[in-house]
Amino acid sequence: MSILNEIERDALTEIFNVGAGRAAQSLSEIVGDEVRLSVPSVEVLRSGAIDEQVLPRTRGRFATVSQNFDGPFDAEAVLLFTEDRALSIVRDMMGSQMSLDELAEFEREAMCELGNIILNACLSAMADMLEITLNSSLPQYLVSSPDDISARLASAQGDESYVLVLHIDLVIEKHQTDGHLIFLLSSSSLHALVEHVQRYLGKIGLA
Repeated sequence: MSILNEIERDALTEIFNVGAGRAAQSLSEIVGDEVRLSVPSVEVLRSGAIDEQVLPRTRGRFATVSQNFDGPFDAEAVLLFTEDRALSIVRDMMGSQMSLDELAEFEREAMCELGNIILNACLSAMADMLEITLNSSLPQYLVSSPDDISARLASAQGDESYVLVLHIDLVIEKHQTDGHLIFLLSSSSLHALVEHVQRYLGKIGLA
């Protein structure tokens, strides 16, 4: 049985795209060029069911930026890009002709800034539209293998945990890349989120 029905999934997609729009505007000011950011799809999975579509089994590693947040529901948000794409994003953000090796020393700071902008924009959009208050921690940056991330997600909150998976399309300096934003939620937090989405739909006449 699906946790979210089609209307609820569409509502969450809309909410996160509002956040993506805010993040794109902030990033555009940083890089001095148009940035496009969208969330074309949202889905809910069991935490142990992160598949190869989200974490392809490659020899490469993933750059992750994570934040914990709490409010009516608690979760950990994890922004995922493959490491090579993360370095390319940093180069576009820095607006320089430095090599990827030279840019590596700026990777942590730039990715934390990127993650902070995207995560906070999405959380603020969720808080505004669902009329709730969410508090977040400082972003944490980590480079990990797909297996490490998969194990971390599967064990983060036990058997009764879920992941809300957002696909992200990001274009900076006309360079397109994609990644994922994953929210780790307990069963009770997920159902609290769904209840707030249903309340939001009721207010706009779609419940």
